[in-house]
Amino acid sequence: MDCKNAKGFGPSPIPEEGKWIQSKKIEDISGFSHGCGKCAPQQGACKLTLNVKNGIIKEALVETVGCSGMTHSAAMAAEILTGKTLLEALNTDLVCDAINDAMKQVFLQLVYGRSQSAFSENGLEVGSALEDLGKNLASNVATCYGSEKGPRYLNLAEGYITKQALDENGEIIGYEYVNLGAFMTFVQNGEDVKEAFKRSTKTYGRFNEGVKFISPRAKE
Repeated sequence: MDCKNAKGFGPSPIPEEGKWIQSKKIEDISGFSHGCGKCAPQQGACKLTLNVKNGIIKEALVETVGCSGMTHSAAMAAEILTGKTLLEALNTDLVCDAINDAMKQVFLQLVYGRSQSAFSENGLEVGSALEDLGKNLASNVATCYGSEKGPRYLNLAEGYITKQALDENGEIIGYEYVNLGAFMTFVQNGEDVKEAFKRSTKTYGRFNEGVKFISPRAKE
């Protein structure tokens, strides 16, 4: 006697844009998420942000730090990722190992329902990734160097560091910086370069209380 039991269960539902979805096809996947990857020699890294609607990549933000080849690969990845399905993108040669690795990581985030927009009704609008860059559309990059001569702040969230303020003990108590995004906006709007530079220069911490000021890029 042929007695076949029915299968009563499908895939476990995952949260996607305010709904619970039993994903069976790549078109079932929607979400906004990030993935970080590193290159094979571990000399650079990529943060990849994707906004996916019904399996199609609608928005891609590629941020890399590392070799010059990696930055050029980022330009190519931004050009070719949008419009592809998640599966196509996973099997697209993005040249740089770090970007390929980041693609794998963000793919896992999305297909397991671990996206940033999992419980946001209708997800996030295309263009949301730019909010991570702020109004000046620039990545927050921290570049700091330390040696026997002490730490040197080169770039922090606010921008390009021009001076460090030291107290009587030689400890850093603040810094002066130039917001390069704001500076370029002023210049592009026709403002005098010197005035634009002045308007874009600000200080952080107890900079004005410093007893000594040094350039973090000077060999002293």
